[in-house]
This record gives sequence, structure tokens and C-alpha cells, in this order.
Amino acid sequence: MKKKKLALHWQIVIGLVLGIIWALLSSKFGWSQFTLNWIDPFGQIFINLLKLIAVPLVLFSIIGGVTGIGDPEKLGRMGFKTLGLYLSTTIIAITLGLGLVNFIKPGKLISEDSITENRIIYELWAKSTGNKIVDDICISCDENKKEFVAQIAERNGSTVVSSDVADKMMMASATKEAGPLQFLVDMVPSNIFVSLNDNGLMLQVIFFALFFGISLLLIPKHSSYDVIKLVNGFNDVFIKMVDIIMKAAPYFVFALMAGIVSKMAGDSPARVIEIFKGLSWYFVVVALGLVLMAFVVYPLILRIITGKSFSYQKFFSGISEAQALAFSTSSSAATLPVTMECVEENLGVDKRVTSFVLPIGATVNMDGTSMYQAIAVIFLAHMHGIDLTIAAQVTIVLTATLASIGSAAIPGAGLVMLMIVLQTVGLDPAWIAIILPVDRLLDMLRTVVNVTGDATVSTIIARTEKMD
Repeated sequence: MKKKKLALHWQIVIGLVLGIIWALLSSKFGWSQFTLNWIDPFGQIFINLLKLIAVPLVLFSIIGGVTGIGDPEKLGRMGFKTLGLYLSTTIIAITLGLGLVNFIKPGKLISEDSITENRIIYELWAKSTGNKIVDDICISCDENKKEFVAQIAERNGSTVVSSDVADKMMMASATKEAGPLQFLVDMVPSNIFVSLNDNGLMLQVIFFALFFGISLLLIPKHSSYDVIKLVNGFNDVFIKMVDIIMKAAPYFVFALMAGIVSKMAGDSPARVIEIFKGLSWYFVVVALGLVLMAFVVYPLILRIITGKSFSYQKFFSGISEAQALAFSTSSSAATLPVTMECVEENLGVDKRVTSFVLPIGATVNMDGTSMYQAIAVIFLAHMHGIDLTIAAQVTIVLTATLASIGSAAIPGAGLVMLMIVLQTVGLDPAWIAIILPVDRLLDMLRTVVNVTGDATVSTIIARTEKMD
């Protein structure tokens, strides 16, 4: 009798856990440099391999999906339905996040002295930059506090911002200062070969693929036949490349997690614990919101739209490999090939649907990222003694929704979008440095939500569209 092989998603989870354990042990025994020099590079190779496939796979799968649908009218209807569903789930995610953070108020669970100190820093920043104070709360300082305020002012003026935060501040500033239709300009490539060379320009690749696929539909079949056949052949090759890479995924994930945790811990495992102690409630609220979105809200939407035919167990066992990989890589784009394979083979979604819906979702559907932005803004505001009005929170919903469209499907892109949201409601974008220590782990959870949302929408489209 042939021994049953352990499912790939469980192998990935085991690799992930062993990677964390190795990193903590290497930190304890002073082997962190060895881990970073000899193990972490294999994790980076894994990310690079997945990104290598992501862009051409998106290009050929969308062209193949568009030509496979055949009917331009059906294509337009599916497109509007896809974007409508992605937009709706994003708004639900942001609203859920705002509800949780306003109810639990993690930013107010720190000491009053810390909130007072943070508030003074905020007012000094607002005064120095010409920003309007968000609310009318004023912290009065008596004679005994003058020296304290002076010290805070001096420290605020000499704060050293890391190069990583500075880079993100520059990117956020450039994005914020652009016109309201800049996202449409950015969507249309001037050189498709430049777009294919940058995972951050995935929206341009999608635009070109849609344009190319629709044009193929509108020319005579005898002219398009060979091109369509070639496109489908390329698509099959890239899918096979995914299969080959995934055979080694558990080992790559081990290396990836060992490197991530080693960078956080250095040669002191206690550093990881210290990082989480200060941001524990914030971490819990974001994680709770993401878990509710992935494992409660999405199944509820599926059940309402698809009816009793929906199986909770079948859905999550079907996408478990994609979720495990999303958690490991923190990249929707890198996970896309596996998401497509899982949704097609395990959930039975038509390839024409996955080829069209999932690549778009990997670019415009950032439910987890949008929810985290809403929670982070309120948390940071509360930390600084600021209670944002309902109008300001509505602004957060709108800004986070728009910012999620076209946000690069790569690790850390959510931080840039968060800075835009902070600036929109008059808060200091440099505050991202406060939550930066736990962002990498939360980014992993956010990506799981994003990928689960993509699978949810593609399943809904498949159930509500007749493809024959």
C-alpha cells in the first residue's frame, strides 16, 4: 500500500515553523550572521523565482482569458462585476477595521504620560509644518512642565529618520501631490517592455494584456488563431514552472522565515519579545480584524451569493496552499501563480475566469492592506491624544479605498499607502516608524486576506456567469 504524502500546504507550514525555531535558536547561540549569510539567500531566491513568473503569467493568462471568453459583451459585464465586487469587499474590510479599533481603542491602552508626551510632539510637528491641529484638545503645561516640553521639542527636532522610512515618505509625498486622475495616467504604459521589467507596474501590464486580448477578438479568426495558440502555449509553460518551484517550497519557506526572524532578533531573542510588548494590543486588533475578514466575512458573502452549494471546508482546503504561500512571501503577485492553480484545480473555477479575475485582483484588491491602514491611523491618532471625527474617518475610508487601487502587490507597499492616508487627515506620516517593527508579520497576514479575497471573488464570478 502506497504511503499517503503529506499535503503541500502542511509541508509549507512545517517549514515556516521550523524556520522561526531555527532563527530563535541561532539568535540565542550567536549564529544569526551565519543564518543571514548562508540560509536567508535561499529565501530571497524563492521570492525572485515567483516574481520571475508573475509578470509573464499575468500577461499571457489575461490575454488567454479574454480571448477564451470570446464575447466582448460578456467580457465587459464580467469586468464591471469583478471591479464592483473587489470595491465592495474593500469597503467592508475598512469599515470592519474602523469598528474594531474604535471599540477596543488599543492606542489608549498605553500610559497617560506617554499619550501626553506624544501629543506635545504632534503639536510641535503640526506647528513646524503648518499643519492644522486635528482637534481642539489642548494640553496645558504648567511651570513645572516647561523643561519637559523643551526636552521633547529638542528631541523632536533632532529625530533621525531611517533611510527606509525616508524613502517611503518621498514616495507617499509624490503620490499625494499628483492629480486626481494620475492613477489613470499611470495605468497606461508608454513602453510595455519597461512595464514588464517592474513588478510594481503590474497595472500597466494588465492594461496592455486587456487591450491586446480585446484587439485579438476584433480581428478575423484566421489572423488571431496562431497568436492565441502561442499565448496559450506560453501560459501552459509558466504553469509548469510554478509546479516545479512549488516542489521545493517548504525548504525555501524555511530559509525565508529563518532570515526574516533573524533580522528582527539579531543575537538577542528577547528583542522580538520587546518589540511585541509595546505594540501588542495594536497587533491583536489588526490580526483579529484580518482573521474575521478571511474566515468569517468572505465565507458569509460566498454563502449569501452562491447559496447552500458553498462548502466552508472545501473552499479553505482548496486554497490552503495559496494562503500558506501568501503568509510566507507577503506578496500577492508572487503568490498569484499558485492562487490560480488552487482556484482552478481545487475549486473547479473555469480557467477563463481565473485568467481574467485573479490577476486583476492581485493588483486592485487589497482588502487586508486597506483594513490595516484604517486600524493603524486610528491607533496612531489615539496614541497621540487625538480623537478623529466621523468626517475624518469617512475620509479614511475613501482614501484607503482609492489608495488600494494599483498598490504594488509586493511586501511593504501598504506602508506607503498608509503614509498617504495619514497625510490626508493631517497626521504625521513619519509615525509609520512606530508600527514598523511588527509590520512584516502583519504584512504576512494582510497578504493572506488579499489572496483569500481574490479567490472569493473569482468563485462568485464563476458561479454567477455562464461561460459556455
